[in-house]
This record gives sequence, C-alpha cells and structure tokens, in this order.
Amino acid sequence: MVHPFNRLFGLGDKTTTETEKESYNPDEVVQIPVKDIIANRFQPRSIFDEEKIGELAQTIHTHGMIQPIIVRKLEDDKYEIIAGERRWRAVQSIGWETISAIVREMTDTETASVALIENLQREELTVIEEAFAYSKLLEMHSLTQEALAQRLGKNQSTIANKLRLLKLPDEVQEALLSKTITERHARALIKLKDPEKQVEVLKIIIDNELNVKQTEERIAKIQEPKENKKKRPKLKGINKDIRIAMNTIRQSLSMVTQTGVNVESDEKEFDEYYQITVKIPKKK
Repeated sequence: MVHPFNRLFGLGDKTTTETEKESYNPDEVVQIPVKDIIANRFQPRSIFDEEKIGELAQTIHTHGMIQPIIVRKLEDDKYEIIAGERRWRAVQSIGWETISAIVREMTDTETASVALIENLQREELTVIEEAFAYSKLLEMHSLTQEALAQRLGKNQSTIANKLRLLKLPDEVQEALLSKTITERHARALIKLKDPEKQVEVLKIIIDNELNVKQTEERIAKIQEPKENKKKRPKLKGINKDIRIAMNTIRQSLSMVTQTGVNVESDEKEFDEYYQITVKIPKKK
C-alpha cells in the first residue's frame, strides 16, 4: 500500500523481503516498548510546548490512545517515529511502558517527507521551522517552488517569502524561533542587505520593543537615499516665512521616504530663489 504522503510526492513503498512482508501489516496496530523508540531525526520542530504536551498526556491518561503513532523498524530492535512524536512524548511523561503503533517500511527520504508535511499541515511550526521544512522538501524532491506550492496547496509567493527568511543572519533566525520578533519584523529586516546592519537593527527592535510600523520607519530612515543627505543651503538671513516653507517641503519629502518610496531631491540656491528638484519613481 502506498502511503498518501508518498503518493503526494510520487514515492513508492520501499521494496521489502518476504520475511518483512510477513512481519509488518501496514494497517496492524501493535504494542511497542516506549524505551525502544527514538525521535524522528528529520523532525522540523525544534521547540515542543511542554504545557501542551502535559495537556495531551492528561487526555491520553484519561481516554487512552485514540490514534496510534507510526514508526519504522531500525537495526538493534529499535524503532524511529515517522509521525506522532507529541503523543510519544506525552506517553513517556505518564510512565507507560508500551505504546500503540503501526510499523511501516520507509526510506529516509519518505520518513523525512512525512515528518515535514505532517507538521506543515498542523500549522504549529514557527515561521523559521516552516521555512526550513519547505527548503528540505525542495531539496529532497528536486522541486521548483511552484511545483511544491501546487502539491501543498499553497501560494508560490507564500513559500518564496518564507524561504527568504533563511537568508537572514543566525541571530535574526533565533529571534524568530523564540518568537522574540514576528515574521513581519523579519521581512522588514530583509530590506537591509548588510547582515551586520540587520543584526544591529534587530537589537534596536528588541531593546526598544519596536512594533512593525516603527521598525519599517527606522529601516526607511536608514535607507534614505544619499541624495536627500546632500549639504542643503543654510536658511540664514532670509524671510521667516520662506524658512518655514522650505522646512515644510523637507519634512514632507522625509515622510514620503518613510513610506518606502525612494524619493530623490536636490536643492540649489540662486540669487533670486531656491530651487528644489524632486524625482519620485513610478514603482517602489
């Protein structure tokens, strides 16, 4: 029988010997010693919520195992979890000696695929774990982003935006993993091409508890074109109203720049007038 996850990615069942075929019925639920089971080496989740594991353990203790875990047989009479690691952790916490399981024959690639897709469908991963999962699926199955999006029922842009997060420095990825910052904070940091500058602004975000809008404004100010920073004519010895008018125009241009529009401006002073040239791109 072909597992539905394998069918999704065009994978077939692993070829088994006649003895293995007799040993494992793909639909049979068996009891396996908890101590003989190891976690999935391809598990994309790096953080498990202990409080939720405790709640799950209480439910299992009260109502029993409603759904068995899925494992595969390894050498030395050990089993590796394919799906159901949270249930296995919960059972460990309440001291059960055995756990209900279904034994399947899967390759490393198939096992990794199931672990990744199961977690993606649960939508409980952090954004950085989700990005890692997409990256591994693309690598394992030699897919394009568009092909992966079609198979997972996602928008291609969603996958592309997540994958961009993996290009951020480790410090930023760690902040995402711990949920110290949000995905929108991180996507704002991507606009800064210099990794050192990204880490510098990350610290400012955390230290000052900046929201997304404040972060975007800070980054826009950093990105303000050099043209805006040219030496401007000093407004000395002129009518107060003229000074107010010039400063108002400058402030207006600064506000436009903070929205993400790369406005270019140039100021020149002549005997009879001041000249301000403004260039506004048609596309951001």
